[in-house]
Amino acid sequence: MHMVTQALVLREVNYKEADKVLTVLTRDNGKMTLSARGCRKKGSAIAAASQLLVWSEMTLYEYQGRWAIKEAATDRDFAGVRGDIEKLALGCYFAEVGELLAVEDIPSPELLSLLLNSLHALDKLDKPLPLVKAAFELKAMCLAGYEPIMDACAICGCQPEQPQFHLSEGVLHCAACREEVGEGISMPLTAAAVEAMRHVAYGDPKRLFSFQLDEVSLQQFGDACEAYVLTQLERGFGTLDFYKQVHL
Repeated sequence: MHMVTQALVLREVNYKEADKVLTVLTRDNGKMTLSARGCRKKGSAIAAASQLLVWSEMTLYEYQGRWAIKEAATDRDFAGVRGDIEKLALGCYFAEVGELLAVEDIPSPELLSLLLNSLHALDKLDKPLPLVKAAFELKAMCLAGYEPIMDACAICGCQPEQPQFHLSEGVLHCAACREEVGEGISMPLTAAAVEAMRHVAYGDPKRLFSFQLDEVSLQQFGDACEAYVLTQLERGFGTLDFYKQVHL
């Protein structure tokens, strides 16, 4: 049995002397585990497509109960990401989050588009890395079912003059309404940071990165989005720790 699909490599693990086991997100079948037999041999025709963060068209076949790559043609290798350690670290973080949120054999077209668009932003767009990172984090949470309530204060319904974002409840609220939200951490936001979160959560995904923020607002936007991911998913990410080590 054969299958042709497009796939983004989210994780690679060396196996035996010349093989790899890949976790990929495909356009047609969601997350899949693939065997890349012989990809580490010199001159392998599937070597390029078996690299982390490469987007390719793959011809797959069943081998010993697992899908294996027969042929592959690379469509995009995001060279600008690979040539920059900060961008590569951030791309690997995106991949780790994507692998966690994707489900085996269930198509995730919106998550796949988010990953590809975010890698494109790192590769080609002149945007601050913290902005791309935060927009990816918040949109990923929205796609995973954790869309925050940002239209008004969750308690009084007003537009907050001193807005705060409650991490565990995922709601916007006024500073004066803090005690009524419940236990947990709330993070302060500027008005511009609130608008940025609304843009990412509710806006056109094709214009995900089409905004700018001042330094203070970008810091608060980034801090809130990262903390929201870690709070809702209740775990950390080794790739995020590495990004923070290399981020200047």
